[in-house]
Amino acid sequence: MRERAQLIPGIAEADPELEPVARRSILRRPSKVEGLRPTYGFDDVSLAPGVETIEPADVDTSVRLGGIELRIPILAAAMDAVVDARSAGELARLGGLAVLNLEGVQTRFADPGPVLRSIATAPAATIHAVLAEAYAQPIREDLVARRIEELHSAGSPAAVAATPAAARRFGHFCAEHGADLFVVQSQVSSARHLATGYEPLSLAEFRRYMQIPVAVGNTTSFEAAHQLMEQGIAAIFVGVGPGAACTTRDVLGIGVPQVTAISDVAAARDSYFDLTGRYVPVVADGGMRRGGELAKAIAAGADVLMIGSPLARAEEAPGGGTNWGMAAPSPTLPRGTRIRVGTVGSMERILFGPSQVTDGTENLIGALRQSMAALGARDIGAMQQVEMVYAPSVGSEGKSWQRGGSR
Repeated sequence: MRERAQLIPGIAEADPELEPVARRSILRRPSKVEGLRPTYGFDDVSLAPGVETIEPADVDTSVRLGGIELRIPILAAAMDAVVDARSAGELARLGGLAVLNLEGVQTRFADPGPVLRSIATAPAATIHAVLAEAYAQPIREDLVARRIEELHSAGSPAAVAATPAAARRFGHFCAEHGADLFVVQSQVSSARHLATGYEPLSLAEFRRYMQIPVAVGNTTSFEAAHQLMEQGIAAIFVGVGPGAACTTRDVLGIGVPQVTAISDVAAARDSYFDLTGRYVPVVADGGMRRGGELAKAIAAGADVLMIGSPLARAEEAPGGGTNWGMAAPSPTLPRGTRIRVGTVGSMERILFGPSQVTDGTENLIGALRQSMAALGARDIGAMQQVEMVYAPSVGSEGKSWQRGGSR
Protein backbone atom coordinates (compact mmCIF):
# COMPACT_ATOMS: atom_id res chain seq x y z
CA MET A 1 0.00 0.00 0.00
CA ARG A 2 1.47 3.35 -0.96
CA GLU A 3 2.13 5.78 1.90
CA ARG A 4 0.59 8.83 0.23
CA ALA A 5 -0.74 9.97 3.58
CA GLN A 6 2.76 10.88 4.72
CA LEU A 7 2.94 13.55 2.04
CA ILE A 8 0.26 15.65 3.73
CA PRO A 9 0.98 17.83 6.80
CA GLY A 10 -0.24 16.40 10.07
CA ILE A 11 -0.31 12.82 8.82
CA ALA A 12 3.32 11.83 9.33
CA GLU A 13 2.77 11.68 13.11
CA ALA A 14 0.80 8.42 12.80
CA ASP A 15 2.50 5.24 14.03
CA PRO A 16 4.09 3.67 10.91
CA GLU A 17 3.89 0.23 12.51
CA LEU A 18 0.09 0.19 12.45
CA GLU A 19 -1.65 -1.83 9.79
CA PRO A 20 -2.70 0.35 6.77
CA VAL A 21 -6.44 0.16 7.47
CA ALA A 22 -5.89 0.88 11.16
CA ARG A 23 -3.76 3.91 10.28
CA ARG A 24 -6.48 5.19 7.98
CA SER A 25 -9.05 4.70 10.74
CA ILE A 26 -7.01 6.92 13.03
CA LEU A 27 -6.31 9.52 10.37
CA ARG A 28 -9.68 9.71 8.69
CA ARG A 29 -12.10 9.89 11.62
CA PRO A 30 -11.40 13.01 13.68
CA SER A 31 -14.31 14.19 15.78
CA LYS A 32 -16.13 17.31 14.69
CA VAL A 33 -15.10 18.92 17.96
CA GLU A 34 -11.43 18.40 17.12
CA GLY A 35 -11.82 20.05 13.76
CA LEU A 36 -12.29 19.34 10.09
CA ARG A 37 -10.12 16.92 8.15
CA PRO A 38 -7.88 18.87 5.76
CA THR A 39 -8.36 17.93 2.12
CA TYR A 40 -6.44 18.89 -1.00
CA GLY A 41 -7.16 19.81 -4.58
CA PHE A 42 -4.87 20.19 -7.57
CA ASP A 43 -3.97 23.79 -6.72
CA ASP A 44 -2.83 22.78 -3.22
CA VAL A 45 -0.08 20.35 -4.21
CA SER A 46 2.96 20.04 -6.42
CA LEU A 47 5.20 17.19 -7.59
CA ALA A 48 8.79 17.13 -6.36
CA PRO A 49 11.66 15.99 -8.61
CA GLY A 50 13.70 13.05 -7.42
CA VAL A 51 17.18 11.78 -8.27
CA GLU A 52 16.49 10.44 -11.76
CA THR A 53 15.21 11.80 -15.06
CA ILE A 54 14.52 9.98 -18.31
CA GLU A 55 13.86 10.82 -21.94
CA PRO A 56 10.18 11.63 -22.70
CA ALA A 57 10.32 9.21 -25.62
CA ASP A 58 11.02 6.40 -23.17
CA VAL A 59 7.89 7.06 -21.10
CA ASP A 60 5.18 4.41 -21.34
CA THR A 61 1.66 5.82 -20.85
CA SER A 62 -0.20 2.61 -21.66
CA VAL A 63 -2.78 1.14 -19.30
CA ARG A 64 -5.37 -1.63 -19.28
CA LEU A 65 -8.99 -0.96 -18.33
CA GLY A 66 -11.67 -3.64 -18.25
CA GLY A 67 -9.75 -5.81 -20.68
CA ILE A 68 -9.22 -2.92 -23.12
CA GLU A 69 -5.65 -1.89 -23.91
CA LEU A 70 -5.10 1.88 -24.07
CA ARG A 71 -1.95 3.59 -25.30
CA ILE A 72 -2.81 6.74 -23.35
CA PRO A 73 -4.65 6.88 -20.00
CA ILE A 74 -7.49 9.02 -21.33
CA LEU A 75 -11.24 8.39 -21.23
CA ALA A 76 -13.71 10.80 -22.83
CA ALA A 77 -16.49 11.51 -20.35
CA ALA A 78 -19.98 10.14 -20.99
CA MET A 79 -21.35 13.53 -22.02
CA ASP A 80 -23.45 14.21 -25.10
CA ALA A 81 -21.33 17.23 -26.03
CA VAL A 82 -18.17 15.10 -25.94
CA VAL A 83 -18.92 11.61 -27.26
CA ASP A 84 -20.56 10.27 -30.36
CA ALA A 85 -19.36 7.60 -32.79
CA ARG A 86 -17.16 10.05 -34.69
CA SER A 87 -15.33 11.44 -31.66
CA ALA A 88 -15.04 7.95 -30.16
CA GLY A 89 -13.40 6.68 -33.32
CA GLU A 90 -10.90 9.54 -33.32
CA LEU A 91 -10.00 9.06 -29.67
CA ALA A 92 -9.54 5.32 -30.25
CA ARG A 93 -7.18 6.12 -33.13
CA LEU A 94 -5.17 8.31 -30.77
CA GLY A 95 -4.99 5.58 -28.14
CA GLY A 96 -7.76 6.47 -25.68
CA LEU A 97 -11.35 5.40 -25.08
CA ALA A 98 -14.67 7.27 -25.25
CA VAL A 99 -17.67 6.36 -23.08
CA LEU A 100 -21.11 6.87 -24.61
CA ASN A 101 -23.99 8.14 -22.47
CA LEU A 102 -26.83 5.62 -22.86
CA GLU A 103 -29.34 8.12 -21.51
CA GLY A 104 -28.43 10.97 -23.83
CA VAL A 105 -29.58 12.33 -27.15
CA GLN A 106 -27.73 9.63 -29.08
CA THR A 107 -30.23 7.03 -27.86
CA ARG A 108 -33.31 9.27 -27.94
CA PHE A 109 -33.07 10.65 -31.50
CA ALA A 110 -32.22 8.85 -34.72
CA ASP A 111 -30.60 12.07 -35.92
CA PRO A 112 -29.30 13.92 -32.85
CA GLY A 113 -27.61 16.65 -34.88
CA PRO A 114 -30.47 19.19 -34.84
CA VAL A 115 -31.04 18.63 -31.12
CA LEU A 116 -27.37 19.14 -30.34
CA ARG A 117 -27.34 22.35 -32.35
CA SER A 118 -30.43 23.67 -30.57
CA ILE A 119 -28.82 23.01 -27.19
CA ALA A 120 -25.56 24.64 -28.27
CA THR A 121 -27.26 27.77 -29.60
CA ALA A 122 -30.12 28.25 -27.11
CA PRO A 123 -30.05 31.53 -25.15
CA ALA A 124 -28.90 31.21 -21.56
CA ALA A 125 -32.36 32.16 -20.31
CA THR A 126 -33.97 29.13 -21.98
CA ILE A 127 -31.22 26.51 -21.94
CA HIS A 128 -32.63 24.42 -19.07
CA ALA A 129 -36.05 24.26 -20.72
CA VAL A 130 -34.40 23.18 -23.99
CA LEU A 131 -32.40 20.50 -22.20
CA ALA A 132 -35.42 19.22 -20.26
CA GLU A 133 -37.49 18.97 -23.44
CA ALA A 134 -34.77 17.10 -25.34
CA TYR A 135 -34.18 14.58 -22.56
CA ALA A 136 -37.89 14.00 -22.00
CA GLN A 137 -37.98 11.89 -25.15
CA PRO A 138 -37.88 8.13 -24.47
CA ILE A 139 -34.73 6.05 -24.85
CA ARG A 140 -35.05 3.63 -27.78
CA GLU A 141 -33.54 0.15 -27.65
CA ASP A 142 -33.02 0.12 -31.41
CA LEU A 143 -30.87 3.24 -31.11
CA VAL A 144 -28.87 1.74 -28.24
CA ALA A 145 -28.04 -1.23 -30.47
CA ARG A 146 -27.31 1.07 -33.43
CA ARG A 147 -24.89 3.26 -31.46
CA ILE A 148 -22.96 0.22 -30.22
CA GLU A 149 -22.61 -0.92 -33.82
CA GLU A 150 -21.55 2.58 -34.89
CA LEU A 151 -18.86 2.71 -32.22
CA HIS A 152 -17.38 -0.54 -33.50
CA SER A 153 -17.64 0.65 -37.11
CA ALA A 154 -15.72 3.80 -36.14
CA GLY A 155 -12.89 1.65 -34.80
CA SER A 156 -13.62 2.08 -31.11
CA PRO A 157 -14.48 -0.41 -28.39
CA ALA A 158 -18.06 0.12 -27.26
CA ALA A 159 -17.89 1.53 -23.74
CA VAL A 160 -21.29 2.72 -22.50
CA ALA A 161 -22.52 4.34 -19.30
CA ALA A 162 -25.87 4.54 -17.52
CA THR A 163 -27.28 5.39 -14.13
CA PRO A 164 -28.21 2.43 -11.87
CA ALA A 165 -31.89 2.51 -12.86
CA ALA A 166 -31.09 2.45 -16.57
CA ALA A 167 -28.36 -0.15 -16.01
CA ARG A 168 -31.00 -2.59 -14.80
CA ARG A 169 -32.92 -2.05 -18.04
CA PHE A 170 -30.08 -1.88 -20.57
CA GLY A 171 -27.14 -3.77 -19.08
CA HIS A 172 -27.89 -7.24 -20.42
CA PHE A 173 -29.21 -5.76 -23.67
CA CYS A 174 -25.94 -3.91 -24.28
CA ALA A 175 -23.85 -6.98 -23.50
CA GLU A 176 -25.89 -9.05 -25.95
CA HIS A 177 -25.44 -6.41 -28.64
CA GLY A 178 -21.67 -6.26 -28.42
CA ALA A 179 -20.77 -3.65 -25.80
CA ASP A 180 -17.26 -4.14 -24.43
CA LEU A 181 -17.51 -2.24 -21.13
CA PHE A 182 -20.49 -1.10 -19.07
CA VAL A 183 -20.12 1.79 -16.63
CA VAL A 184 -22.71 2.16 -13.87
CA GLN A 185 -22.32 5.83 -13.07
CA SER A 186 -24.21 7.92 -10.55
CA GLN A 187 -23.69 11.08 -8.57
CA VAL A 188 -22.48 9.11 -5.54
CA SER A 189 -22.02 5.33 -5.67
CA SER A 190 -22.03 2.95 -2.74
CA ALA A 191 -22.19 -0.80 -2.25
CA ARG A 192 -25.47 -0.42 -0.33
CA HIS A 193 -28.29 1.78 -1.62
CA LEU A 194 -31.39 1.99 0.57
CA ALA A 195 -34.86 2.68 -0.80
CA THR A 196 -38.44 1.95 0.22
CA GLY A 197 -40.29 2.80 -2.98
CA TYR A 198 -38.43 0.43 -5.33
CA GLU A 199 -35.91 -2.38 -5.37
CA PRO A 200 -32.41 -0.88 -5.72
CA LEU A 201 -29.91 -2.27 -8.21
CA SER A 202 -27.84 -5.02 -6.60
CA LEU A 203 -24.38 -4.36 -7.96
CA ALA A 204 -23.04 -7.81 -7.08
CA GLU A 205 -25.99 -9.50 -8.81
CA PHE A 206 -25.78 -7.15 -11.80
CA ARG A 207 -22.10 -7.86 -12.28
CA ARG A 208 -22.62 -11.62 -12.03
CA TYR A 209 -25.14 -11.80 -14.85
CA MET A 210 -23.27 -9.37 -17.11
CA GLN A 211 -21.03 -11.07 -19.64
CA ILE A 212 -18.78 -8.01 -19.96
CA PRO A 213 -16.69 -6.01 -17.45
CA VAL A 214 -18.62 -3.58 -15.25
CA ALA A 215 -17.04 -0.38 -13.91
CA VAL A 216 -18.67 1.75 -11.23
CA GLY A 217 -18.57 5.37 -10.07
CA ASN A 218 -18.48 7.80 -8.57
CA THR A 219 -17.07 7.76 -5.06
CA THR A 220 -14.50 9.59 -2.96
CA SER A 221 -13.88 7.48 0.16
CA PHE A 222 -11.65 4.58 1.15
CA GLU A 223 -14.43 2.57 2.78
CA ALA A 224 -16.97 2.94 -0.04
CA ALA A 225 -14.35 2.15 -2.67
CA HIS A 226 -13.21 -0.98 -0.84
CA GLN A 227 -16.79 -2.25 -0.54
CA LEU A 228 -17.45 -1.58 -4.23
CA MET A 229 -14.31 -3.49 -5.22
CA GLU A 230 -15.56 -6.44 -3.20
CA GLN A 231 -18.54 -6.58 -5.59
CA GLY A 232 -16.19 -7.63 -8.40
CA ILE A 233 -16.11 -4.39 -10.40
CA ALA A 234 -13.56 -3.89 -13.18
CA ALA A 235 -12.71 -0.25 -12.37
CA ILE A 236 -13.79 2.53 -10.03
CA PHE A 237 -14.40 6.19 -10.86
CA VAL A 238 -13.46 8.99 -8.46
CA GLY A 239 -14.91 12.47 -8.25
CA VAL A 240 -18.07 14.16 -7.01
CA GLY A 241 -18.64 17.60 -8.44
CA PRO A 242 -15.23 18.64 -9.85
CA GLY A 243 -16.29 18.83 -13.50
CA ALA A 244 -16.44 22.21 -15.21
CA ALA A 245 -20.09 21.71 -16.20
CA CYS A 246 -21.20 20.23 -12.87
CA THR A 247 -22.87 22.25 -10.09
CA THR A 248 -23.34 19.44 -7.56
CA ARG A 249 -21.05 21.09 -5.03
CA ASP A 250 -23.14 24.26 -5.11
CA VAL A 251 -26.56 22.62 -5.33
CA LEU A 252 -26.07 19.80 -2.81
CA GLY A 253 -23.00 20.89 -0.86
CA ILE A 254 -21.32 17.55 -1.59
CA GLY A 255 -17.77 16.94 -2.78
CA VAL A 256 -14.19 16.18 -1.78
CA PRO A 257 -11.23 17.87 -3.52
CA GLN A 258 -9.80 15.55 -6.13
CA VAL A 259 -6.27 14.96 -4.85
CA THR A 260 -7.58 13.73 -1.50
CA ALA A 261 -10.39 11.74 -3.12
CA ILE A 262 -8.07 10.03 -5.61
CA SER A 263 -5.51 9.26 -2.91
CA ASP A 264 -8.12 7.75 -0.59
CA VAL A 265 -9.63 5.54 -3.29
CA ALA A 266 -6.17 4.53 -4.56
CA ALA A 267 -5.28 3.49 -1.02
CA ALA A 268 -8.38 1.27 -1.04
CA ARG A 269 -7.27 -0.20 -4.37
CA ASP A 270 -3.84 -1.00 -2.95
CA SER A 271 -5.29 -2.50 0.23
CA TYR A 272 -7.72 -4.60 -1.79
CA PHE A 273 -4.89 -5.79 -4.05
CA ASP A 274 -2.81 -6.80 -1.02
CA LEU A 275 -5.76 -8.82 0.29
CA THR A 276 -6.92 -10.45 -2.96
CA GLY A 277 -4.24 -10.10 -5.64
CA ARG A 278 -6.81 -8.44 -7.94
CA TYR A 279 -5.99 -4.96 -9.21
CA VAL A 280 -8.92 -2.58 -9.75
CA PRO A 281 -7.92 0.50 -11.82
CA VAL A 282 -8.83 3.91 -10.41
CA VAL A 283 -10.28 6.45 -12.85
CA ALA A 284 -9.96 10.11 -11.86
CA ASP A 285 -13.13 11.71 -13.21
CA GLY A 286 -13.25 15.48 -13.67
CA GLY A 287 -11.47 18.58 -12.49
CA MET A 288 -8.54 18.30 -14.91
CA ARG A 289 -7.99 20.91 -17.58
CA ARG A 290 -4.21 21.28 -17.89
CA GLY A 291 -1.35 18.86 -18.34
CA GLY A 292 -0.09 19.49 -14.82
CA GLU A 293 -3.42 18.45 -13.36
CA LEU A 294 -3.32 15.19 -15.31
CA ALA A 295 0.15 14.54 -13.91
CA LYS A 296 -0.96 15.31 -10.34
CA ALA A 297 -3.98 13.02 -10.66
CA ILE A 298 -1.77 10.08 -11.60
CA ALA A 299 0.74 10.94 -8.88
CA ALA A 300 -2.16 10.91 -6.39
CA GLY A 301 -2.89 7.34 -7.46
CA ALA A 302 -5.08 7.36 -10.57
CA ASP A 303 -4.50 4.82 -13.33
CA VAL A 304 -6.78 6.44 -15.92
CA LEU A 305 -8.08 9.99 -16.40
CA MET A 306 -11.61 10.82 -17.55
CA ILE A 307 -11.94 14.30 -19.04
CA GLY A 308 -14.91 16.10 -20.56
CA SER A 309 -14.62 19.82 -21.22
CA PRO A 310 -11.03 19.65 -22.58
CA LEU A 311 -12.26 17.27 -25.29
CA ALA A 312 -15.48 19.23 -25.82
CA ARG A 313 -13.19 21.88 -27.32
CA ALA A 314 -12.19 19.53 -30.16
CA GLU A 315 -13.44 19.95 -33.72
CA GLU A 316 -14.69 16.37 -33.61
CA ALA A 317 -16.80 16.92 -30.48
CA PRO A 318 -20.58 16.90 -31.11
CA GLY A 319 -21.30 19.82 -28.74
CA GLY A 320 -20.13 22.55 -31.10
CA GLY A 321 -17.94 24.31 -28.55
CA THR A 322 -20.31 23.81 -25.60
CA ASN A 323 -20.59 21.21 -22.86
CA TRP A 324 -23.16 20.12 -20.27
CA GLY A 325 -23.28 17.43 -17.62
CA MET A 326 -25.45 14.32 -17.36
CA ALA A 327 -27.48 15.88 -14.53
CA ALA A 328 -28.03 19.20 -16.31
CA PRO A 329 -31.30 18.13 -18.04
CA SER A 330 -33.09 17.30 -14.75
CA PRO A 331 -36.49 19.02 -14.89
CA THR A 332 -36.71 19.36 -11.09
CA LEU A 333 -33.17 19.86 -9.71
CA PRO A 334 -30.49 20.45 -12.37
CA ARG A 335 -26.97 19.81 -11.08
CA GLY A 336 -25.11 21.04 -14.08
CA THR A 337 -25.25 23.71 -16.70
CA ARG A 338 -24.26 24.36 -20.27
CA ILE A 339 -20.90 26.03 -20.52
CA ARG A 340 -19.21 27.51 -23.56
CA VAL A 341 -15.73 26.11 -24.00
CA GLY A 342 -15.13 27.09 -27.61
CA THR A 343 -13.59 25.03 -30.38
CA VAL A 344 -9.81 25.33 -30.48
CA GLY A 345 -8.68 22.65 -32.92
CA SER A 346 -8.50 18.95 -33.54
CA MET A 347 -8.61 16.33 -30.82
CA GLU A 348 -5.13 15.29 -31.88
CA ARG A 349 -3.80 18.80 -31.23
CA ILE A 350 -5.47 18.98 -27.82
CA LEU A 351 -3.92 15.66 -26.81
CA PHE A 352 -0.64 15.59 -28.76
CA GLY A 353 -0.02 19.15 -29.96
CA PRO A 354 1.60 21.14 -31.23
CA SER A 355 0.22 23.51 -28.64
CA GLN A 356 -0.62 27.04 -29.67
CA VAL A 357 -1.07 28.28 -26.09
CA THR A 358 1.18 28.44 -23.04
CA ASP A 359 -1.38 27.61 -20.33
CA GLY A 360 -1.11 23.81 -20.53
CA THR A 361 -4.55 23.19 -22.06
CA GLU A 362 -3.16 21.75 -25.31
CA ASN A 363 -0.76 18.86 -25.94
CA LEU A 364 -1.99 17.24 -22.73
CA ILE A 365 -0.22 13.94 -23.34
CA GLY A 366 2.99 15.72 -24.28
CA ALA A 367 2.83 17.58 -20.98
CA LEU A 368 2.14 14.36 -19.08
CA ARG A 369 5.12 12.69 -20.77
CA GLN A 370 7.40 15.62 -19.97
CA SER A 371 6.28 15.59 -16.34
CA MET A 372 6.82 11.85 -16.01
CA ALA A 373 10.24 12.14 -17.65
CA ALA A 374 11.34 14.99 -15.37
CA LEU A 375 10.27 12.95 -12.35
CA GLY A 376 11.99 9.77 -13.54
CA ALA A 377 8.71 7.85 -13.94
CA ARG A 378 8.92 5.36 -16.79
CA ASP A 379 5.28 4.24 -16.59
CA ILE A 380 1.99 4.95 -14.83
CA GLY A 381 2.88 2.77 -11.84
CA ALA A 382 6.15 4.63 -11.31
CA MET A 383 4.36 7.98 -11.60
CA GLN A 384 2.10 6.92 -8.75
CA GLN A 385 5.20 6.66 -6.56
CA VAL A 386 6.62 10.16 -7.04
CA GLU A 387 6.71 12.61 -4.15
CA MET A 388 3.80 15.01 -3.75
CA VAL A 389 4.17 18.06 -1.52
CA TYR A 390 1.74 20.52 0.01
CA ALA A 391 2.44 23.72 -1.93
CA PRO A 392 -0.44 26.22 -2.02
CA SER A 393 1.89 28.98 -3.27
CA VAL A 394 3.38 27.00 -6.14
CA GLY A 395 1.06 28.55 -8.71
CA SER A 396 1.76 32.14 -7.70
CA GLU A 397 5.39 32.08 -6.55
CA GLY A 398 7.41 34.40 -8.78
CA LYS A 399 4.50 34.90 -11.19
CA SER A 400 3.49 38.48 -10.36
CA TRP A 401 4.37 39.74 -13.84
CA GLN A 402 2.30 36.99 -15.45
CA ARG A 403 -0.69 37.85 -13.28
CA GLY A 404 -0.37 41.62 -13.41
CA GLY A 405 1.03 41.97 -16.89
CA SER A 406 4.49 43.29 -17.71
CA ARG A 407 5.06 46.80 -19.00
